[in-house]
Amino acid sequence: MNESEADVYPINTQITEEVDAEDLSIATYESEKINCVDANVESDKDEVNGENILGKVFDTTDDAYAFYNDYAFVHGFGIRIHTTCKNKGTNEPYRKTLVCDKEGFKREDGNTSSGHEKKRRREVRIGCKAMLRISKRKDGKWFVDLFDDTHNHELSITPTKVMKHRSHAKFHRTMECKSLMVQLNQSGLKPSQIKKTINAMKTLNEPDVTSKQCVDVLSEQRKHNRGRKFYGLIKHLQDKALVDNDQYYVVDLCSDGCPRNIFWADGRSRDDFTKFGDVVVFDVTYMTNKFKMPFAPFTGVNHHGQSILFCGALLENEKEETFVWLFEHFLKCMFSKYPNAIITDQDKAMGNAIKKVFPNARHRFCAWHIKKHELEHLRPYISRYSDFQESYKEWVMSDTIEEFETMWEVIRDKYKLENNCWITDMYNQRIHWAKAFLKDIFLAGMTTSGRSESIDSFFDDFVNSSTMLNDFLVQYDKAVVSRRAAEEDEDFKTMNSRPVLSSIHPIEAIAGECYTRKVFEIFKKEWIEATNNLTHETLSKSTEEIKYRVGQLNVDKKYWRIVSFCLLKKMHVTCSCAKYETCGILCKHILYVMKKRHVDTLPSHYILPQWTLNARYKVGKHSIGLEEMNNKNGVSAYTLWCVRSNFNKVIEQAKDSPSEIENVNNILIKLLQ
Repeated sequence: MNESEADVYPINTQITEEVDAEDLSIATYESEKINCVDANVESDKDEVNGENILGKVFDTTDDAYAFYNDYAFVHGFGIRIHTTCKNKGTNEPYRKTLVCDKEGFKREDGNTSSGHEKKRRREVRIGCKAMLRISKRKDGKWFVDLFDDTHNHELSITPTKVMKHRSHAKFHRTMECKSLMVQLNQSGLKPSQIKKTINAMKTLNEPDVTSKQCVDVLSEQRKHNRGRKFYGLIKHLQDKALVDNDQYYVVDLCSDGCPRNIFWADGRSRDDFTKFGDVVVFDVTYMTNKFKMPFAPFTGVNHHGQSILFCGALLENEKEETFVWLFEHFLKCMFSKYPNAIITDQDKAMGNAIKKVFPNARHRFCAWHIKKHELEHLRPYISRYSDFQESYKEWVMSDTIEEFETMWEVIRDKYKLENNCWITDMYNQRIHWAKAFLKDIFLAGMTTSGRSESIDSFFDDFVNSSTMLNDFLVQYDKAVVSRRAAEEDEDFKTMNSRPVLSSIHPIEAIAGECYTRKVFEIFKKEWIEATNNLTHETLSKSTEEIKYRVGQLNVDKKYWRIVSFCLLKKMHVTCSCAKYETCGILCKHILYVMKKRHVDTLPSHYILPQWTLNARYKVGKHSIGLEEMNNKNGVSAYTLWCVRSNFNKVIEQAKDSPSEIENVNNILIKLLQ
């Protein structure tokens, strides 16, 4: 830059990323521009005033921060770090912007999907333009290349008031004060009690400590301790990997190298996902350790309808970027096999992450959480309108999309629903929860994260809010072993017993032979209902199809179901209740029609493998990623996985028999020759 020229620098308010010819991440500032004199001249003056600040040189960014903070103290305001620009290749910082602590405006959260309005604190940021920017020179030193001392607010007059700004309140950051806070917290004191204790002990010259400062110090200490405990957890996973070659785990690190998120799955769990991973329940509401990190299990159901764990994670927070990181590693762990459906609560950050990582998966909101919010948000309408509850229920339970949309217009106009009310918000998200929009997706009988909640109650016997991180995975493994033992018990009961039939009809007999014990009991209930309690009327008949309306005599016909029976060679039958499509078990309405039409067999295409013993011991077709299916350079990772899985099963089944183990060994020796 020529010394005689004045360059035009824009004030920093909004940053967008650009890439220059040297592949540097350049910050482009979009706002009004001011004229600044040449900033490439070093100044030797150290006085804390507004003169000769442009061009001032510092050895480190900390020195620059200390200088600007001292300047701010003298002039009556506080500061904070606003942006840091880094080289994309080396990740080294080359520019940093410090601003008045009243710069910018508070971000709007916008997450009201849960129905709760957060209490908003008074505004602190009011768009102040005061700032100082430093850039790195070729010799490694830093210089001020942009400075603006324009404030849009009154400055603090007295030192006691200036000290209350966060950047000047240094007492609570001293090692002595921090250590005392930690000791008091370990003794069971809350931040408010710690504040009172320290303020009673300090000298008159030292500023008061606030509860917020106590919380910040304790959070920092907890993060430090969490990092140390994480290494015990990682050591446990490393030890397991020595005996489980198929185990997968990954640790996400902070910029300072401290672990913040961890994800894991053992070989058996990964195998479970290839068989039962069409539907996944994901929930982060369960706290299982003293560091208050959410435990995030991915769960599903096995061939007995029991809850099973696919994998787990401990997360630092519940932000969108954290969920994206987690879901991406979930896909890597599971050989790029996408779940067909995923059930979660209505968390906005989680929903955004699902759209990014699982774009083709159907996202279903947990019905239990919706019911919970209904109790709160519908109460005013129920008290105001005597028939509102019945109308609302009829709308929610609409059988078709057309009925749902028609009923929405009725209740919206009749009950004067505001555009910003919870019900309107739920209507806008209808594809994620309304029955009429979810009839075509298999959910394995799950509509709530209650599956995950049952997992939570199961873990209560092993982990709790005081469980240390280094002990968490040990207890987690014990819980998983117990869960798998319950599955083995059901396998044995299914294979070691015969079903008790309610009739001599071959359809029920076939179901009893094919389904697992517990699933057959569900089918049997539908069969008994079909045999004893239903009737029908014929709606239409053609050479290709007959339509029936099926229901109970004592029930209004508007609640009866429409069954379509195809008359072509291959039997095809559907019902408007969509039980088979969503649960994988034929409903009583279809079974009634099959019996009336003298069908004496249960077609194989209506026996879902998910609910048979074959689901555990055979590998079927799965939604494998294209990179796995189209591997032209050799055997795909998924195929290798299936072979390894089958080999492990052979070893497991033969381990208690010396003769069988010897036979297996002889076969392997022949293959290796």
